[in-house]
Amino acid sequence: MTFNRWRPHPWHGLDPGEAPPERVRAYIEMTPFDLVKYEVDKATGYLRVDRPQRTSSQPPTLYGFIPQTYCDKRVAALAPNAERGDGDPLDICVLSERPIDRAEILLDARVLGGLQMIDGGEADDKIIAVLESDSIWGVAHDIGDLPGALIERLQHYFETYKLVHGEPSKVSIDEVYGREHAAKVVAASLEDYGEAFG
Repeated sequence: MTFNRWRPHPWHGLDPGEAPPERVRAYIEMTPFDLVKYEVDKATGYLRVDRPQRTSSQPPTLYGFIPQTYCDKRVAALAPNAERGDGDPLDICVLSERPIDRAEILLDARVLGGLQMIDGGEADDKIIAVLESDSIWGVAHDIGDLPGALIERLQHYFETYKLVHGEPSKVSIDEVYGREHAAKVVAASLEDYGEAFG
């Protein structure tokens, strides 16, 4: 067991889990109860207010990122319509049957698939996973095991969460993919992180 005398940075100081790319650790920034977009401040590692949500939609799942991942050229290469990666850690949406109403938590999750999202030409994939040992969602092993309505909610949330009145959307979801491709995206983001940060 290791001990950190000081709080580690959630992006750089925590590990990505014991068995990536299939099983990963997630740092949760937002819950389905949040009406404000929270995001880890890259300099300090503390959670900060990014912006109030412009629409009435809320994230349908827990939402955060996988530590020690980075979306750069390898992640972009997996998204045909992307010009580059978004330069952020890889986002993850985690299903939990029991309501979890607090952020800044760590959890272990099993990867099921993802959304290939392009935001202003940048690859901004959203990995979809299930809380490890979840009593209800734990039976899911691939994206096809989830209800279509849930995937539609996730797509709608990400297609609208940056909308600005009177301006066209810069976001598109080009593909919903399964576990096999999601594992490639996670692996690519780990490699991108290793190259960028050592």
